Amino acid sequence: FCSTLGSFPLACSRRCSGSLIDMSIKGDMEGVQGISALVSQYPKKDGRFEYGTAGFRNDADVMDFIVMRMGLLAGLRSKVCNGAAIGLMITASHNPVKDNGVKVVDPDGGMMAADWEEIATHITNVSDADLEAVYCEYAAKFNVAADAKGTVFLGRDTRPSSDRLLVAARQGLLAAQNVADKDYGIVATPQLHHFVMAHNLGQASDEAAYWDKLGSNYQIVAKTLGLSSGDYTPDLVVDGANGVGARCAHLLNEACGGQLKLDVINDGTNGVLNLECGADYVKSNQRAPPSTENVFGQRCCSFDGDADRIVYFFTDESNVFHLLDGDKIAVLVAEFIMERLLEAGLELEVGVVQTAYANGAATRELQSRNIPTEVTPTGVKHLHHKAKDFEIGVYFEANGHGTVLYSQHAIELITAAKDAEAAAAGGSAPDVCPATQLYHYMLISNQAVGDSCADLCMVELALRKKQWSVQSWDQQCSFLPNRMLKVKVCDRRVIRTTNAERTVTLPATLQPAIDIMVPEYNQARAFVRPSGTEDVVRVYAEASTQEDADDLASRVACAVYDHANGSGVRPEEPSAKRSKQ
Repeated sequence: FCSTLGSFPLACSRRCSGSLIDMSIKGDMEGVQGISALVSQYPKKDGRFEYGTAGFRNDADVMDFIVMRMGLLAGLRSKVCNGAAIGLMITASHNPVKDNGVKVVDPDGGMMAADWEEIATHITNVSDADLEAVYCEYAAKFNVAADAKGTVFLGRDTRPSSDRLLVAARQGLLAAQNVADKDYGIVATPQLHHFVMAHNLGQASDEAAYWDKLGSNYQIVAKTLGLSSGDYTPDLVVDGANGVGARCAHLLNEACGGQLKLDVINDGTNGVLNLECGADYVKSNQRAPPSTENVFGQRCCSFDGDADRIVYFFTDESNVFHLLDGDKIAVLVAEFIMERLLEAGLELEVGVVQTAYANGAATRELQSRNIPTEVTPTGVKHLHHKAKDFEIGVYFEANGHGTVLYSQHAIELITAAKDAEAAAAGGSAPDVCPATQLYHYMLISNQAVGDSCADLCMVELALRKKQWSVQSWDQQCSFLPNRMLKVKVCDRRVIRTTNAERTVTLPATLQPAIDIMVPEYNQARAFVRPSGTEDVVRVYAEASTQEDADDLASRVACAVYDHANGSGVRPEEPSAKRSKQ
């Protein structure tokens, strides 16, 4: 979309007349202001702010000036991309409700280009006095014509601060001049990514089309699979994290026309966003939300706060919690695709992309099925990019964020095979239709980014085909117990890593300390990496028993605190007991 650079009008402080912006939002949008006037309304806060994989996130009270400046940047980005739609999503995902954030979606529906992340960081951190001059310098650099126009799609989550920040975003867009926006209201993050991608491809980009895409294709595949005497049932408890995911789950249930029976809990009517619920809570704490603790044996899943992650879980009759995270989802989905390809006689390479957080047992399971794996640094942009190297690339982070990408060659081959099945059946639905199933399964996948609803559909269809209960799924691959912890530090930037974030290079004393601990446990490994959004260091450890994984994680957390200038209370030392090889 951005192969040809455009240019930009340099009259940055002139009042905008004849704005193309839809004025449907409530609030004072009269009297469009230029950049110089806006900085007095949205003054820069103290501190340095960096655009990471998740965009900007912080306490909501800090975000107003950042969101306004990202409105400016989004308008400029669209003009540089010859007017292609850009997305601006206001969300802080799984963060507490007091926080908020903003991220920019590129014309292909993916994350913003890395060089523009640097521009976003620069524009956000310049002084109020210098903002207009710096903005105009970038405008001149990209040489956009004075009459160039831009288009920005806006979305937000359910946080109380999101409406206020939307006003700030639109003020930035107005100051950018000649930028039309479309406000989608409260939507999931992956929906906005999809809307941007679909619009720029000339496809329907409204919410009704999104739900029709998921629902109609799900129903087609589900009906071809049927329900036999196996253990699968379409009943599923969905934890909506008290956020937009709950709304999405209700709409998905309706779209699937009875082929799914979703019982939505934590739907926002009483609880607080992400408080003791949601995918991050379930994954990090290795426990079910309190609202499901007495639901024994039932298949459950949790979305995160903006519905781009999903993890499954259940509690057995002995009250033991079982997690089926992104690793198990990746194995299940990759196997389903491989089986349909084999049945259809199609030769396409399927690969799975993981991060250092991937459970070692998941990697071995995939390799035992001759499914190649690749490891990248943490962050969706890294996995998404690497997944494009395969004809069919499956990627899921252990936290449940992922999707499936299909190359153009794969799309064409699967489509042709589907058409051949229909032709062989004289135009009616064929009795054996692996290519038809795979074709509609492919259309469910969100090609732009991880999507809780699309991923739920892919998991449910794979379970339906195998006629597995959640217990049967869990038993197919025994994962190593693991534990994730966070350690507060004064400055996360003191941590540097290599080897896809599995080895610490700075501080120089930290990795040797970790290397001494790991051999003390069976089948163990551990690594640390800095957060991309806050001054914490994330610790991951796995071992042959949960006790050992917890013990190792606690020891590594203490090492991080000691070697990387920890802040606040030092992590608690584990017990003296050690498991030796």
